[in-house]
Amino acid sequence: MPRSICIIDGHPDPDPNHLIHALCDAYAEGAGGTGHRLVRIDVAGLDISFLNSATEFSSLPPEPILAEREKIAAADHLFIAFPLWLGAMPAKLKAFLEQSARGGFFLKAGKSDHEWPEKMMTGKSARIVITMGMPDLVYRFGMDSGALKALERGVLGLSGFSPLHHTIIGSVGALTESKIESWLTFMRKIGEDAV
Repeated sequence: MPRSICIIDGHPDPDPNHLIHALCDAYAEGAGGTGHRLVRIDVAGLDISFLNSATEFSSLPPEPILAEREKIAAADHLFIAFPLWLGAMPAKLKAFLEQSARGGFFLKAGKSDHEWPEKMMTGKSARIVITMGMPDLVYRFGMDSGALKALERGVLGLSGFSPLHHTIIGSVGALTESKIESWLTFMRKIGEDAV
């Protein structure tokens, strides 16, 4: 059954030679080829300011964030890919997510301080793809997958996304052309399956 998919390309550099862009393109190719409906958010092309206060967070975000986050609202499945920078997601992607979350978009405040917030993304699934220079095993076990866990638990899971899947691609500087092609093939396959 065709699904509605929102692809978030979280690389802040628009240079088309980055692996993240190719992975997003391959996922889109697989998903589009099997009839899934696609929209895309390219973080690199957005003018995004940083949040500075709780007052800002409780209000609606400015454009273009307001329009872009509607792509997330309309999707059944979220595919988000980014490079690991200094052990975390790039600041521009984090700023996009913070701005998108404004005004109760991901979580709606309870009626009292003692009531748990309402999960606004229930019924949606997500996949996270992270690339990095270090070996993936070092990230998984030596660094405890910090950025991945923060996004899965602190944003997506808390907001109701389920199931959550992830792919970690390590040692990207040492990837051969054949290994890159194998990752692109994998992205096309999971795009076809919308997972």
